[in-house]
Amino acid sequence: MKKAKIYIPTKNSMQSGLGKSDKWLIEFKTEDTGINPLMGWETNSNTLSELNLEFSSKELAIEYAKKNKIDFEIIEPQKRKTVKKSYADNFLK
Repeated sequence: MKKAKIYIPTKNSMQSGLGKSDKWLIEFKTEDTGINPLMGWETNSNTLSELNLEFSSKELAIEYAKKNKIDFEIIEPQKRKTVKKSYADNFLK
């Protein structure tokens, strides 16, 4: 049985904006990793581990996973906390 996780990827720490943060991804979990005897690199015979599917909503991703009999885990995004600060607060405390 295929296993996957459904989530919204986090933005890069070098980015300040929230663009492209509304896409949901299905990422398949890798299980049978091993060492390639010739090169010594980590290898996997399952090509699904290289596949990431992008969806515009969580419901579409869940529907796709159920239709294709994929066991999935949903990781909900955490809400961003914003703290309003004033420049004057530096001098009043």
